[in-house]
Amino acid sequence: MRKFLSYVLSALLWYCCCQTTRAEIFTSISQMTDLIYTEKELVQSLREYIKAEESKLAAVKSWANKLDDLTRVSTSDPENYLGHPVNAYKLMKRLNTEWSELESLVLQNPSDGFISNMSAHRQYFPDEEDETGAAKALMRLQDTYQLDSEAFSRGKLPGMHSNALLTVDDCFDMGKTAYNDADYYHAVLWMQQALKQLDAGDEAVVSKVDILDYLSYSVYQMGDLPRAIELTRRLVAIDSSHQRAGGNLRYFERLLFKQLNEMNQKYEPVSEEPIQLGTYSRPKDHLPEREAYEALCRGEGLKMNEARRSRLFCRYQNGKMNPRLLLRPMKEEDEWDSPHIVRYLEMLSDEEIEKIKELAKPRLARATVRDPKTGVLTTANYRVSKSAWLEGTDDPVVERVNQRIEDITGLTVDTAELLQVANYGVGGQYEPHYDFSRRPFDSNLKVDGNRLATFLNYMTDVEAGGATVFPDFGAAIRPRKGTAVFWYNLFKSGEGDYRTRHAACPVLVGCKWVSNKWIHERGQEFRRPCGLTEVD
Repeated sequence: MRKFLSYVLSALLWYCCCQTTRAEIFTSISQMTDLIYTEKELVQSLREYIKAEESKLAAVKSWANKLDDLTRVSTSDPENYLGHPVNAYKLMKRLNTEWSELESLVLQNPSDGFISNMSAHRQYFPDEEDETGAAKALMRLQDTYQLDSEAFSRGKLPGMHSNALLTVDDCFDMGKTAYNDADYYHAVLWMQQALKQLDAGDEAVVSKVDILDYLSYSVYQMGDLPRAIELTRRLVAIDSSHQRAGGNLRYFERLLFKQLNEMNQKYEPVSEEPIQLGTYSRPKDHLPEREAYEALCRGEGLKMNEARRSRLFCRYQNGKMNPRLLLRPMKEEDEWDSPHIVRYLEMLSDEEIEKIKELAKPRLARATVRDPKTGVLTTANYRVSKSAWLEGTDDPVVERVNQRIEDITGLTVDTAELLQVANYGVGGQYEPHYDFSRRPFDSNLKVDGNRLATFLNYMTDVEAGGATVFPDFGAAIRPRKGTAVFWYNLFKSGEGDYRTRHAACPVLVGCKWVSNKWIHERGQEFRRPCGLTEVD
């Protein structure tokens, strides 16, 4: 403000000085009146400056008030808040996009305190990759649990309804993320939702023209020429001078009429049914058991029948008279008969869980997989979680858990891997995979042998999603806090049991923490002797 007033006064003095050099202005009232009008113009300019500052301040105040309410809710229970995938996505979006827009607004008139604070925290903000990843996570949940865009946009997830809503601009950005990745299937779903909300009167920054532009071309890419033409005509009706729409419309019409002539068919009016989940088929991907895997995640396709259930029992497990389990044996429940999968109740106490999480949080990093071609550890879209590795020497709790696993299973953990702790965030998953390595073994397995067995601890309940599923035989195991599941990955012969291919379903609502111990072959020669046949 001081700089602007200084500029105003300087301009006024310059004007007066210039006029005085040509004539003595004060000697002529008529000439002085010119200064009155000049000053009026300067005051008007000052008013416009003040109005712009007030408008900017009002925008900043509105943002602050909105964030006050939002952070009051989010900080009361951060894990529960971020357990909702829409909240997690919008946090990524806010910090990557909207806070940057606010920063630009404030920078129009330098504000040292705010900018220095922003700069200090900027290094911790999510980037474009994070926002894109969160958007793709919502799409992954949409596919796995067969949720339409309307459900996500209005906060209607299975078993719950919340005020975590997606605006027109949110939906548009979701669609644009898919579009930029050449994922036209999801681009159509989200652009259609943005258009639907805009037509319903929702406020938006994005224009209907922009939405129709992306939507019409994405529909064309999905092979629906009649609807692409109808949408492009709507676009042209709004903006007849649109750079691409006219050319696209002529191209689409020529292509359609050529197809109709070749097939000797007449033009049929476009269906008035809106585009929704199921209008177009989702393109196939790299995973052959995709449909079976996702069905199990939804609780469909389970192959547990009464005959099989009758073979499942519960019992007390004392680790073959292990002295540490004699007075307090473990409660063991059969989850599946063949291959045999068991669940142990009360495996971890709440205090042990909190300690393990406390130890793991500072070390969490994006979980990796071993590239089968190069053997190098790398991140992959099919494994979306963060993990940390804990040694027994890190804390007595870790050593105690390791010992308990050995006592229960009867297998030595001397050659086992460290306790791996994993946290699955928004849409976190691990698609179908084997825990054991297929021949030829990775070099790191030549000393301790292959992964004989998996011991998996569930450290949280999960409100929706997050099951461990086995597509080969149709089993789904739900997370239950404090329990653990155990199965063998190898037959007694050392051959891999390919039925144990399993997956961690995407977390739909909630926060999933697990820890696992991969137990290796070496040291088990007398604890689990070899079988006489390949499948013993």
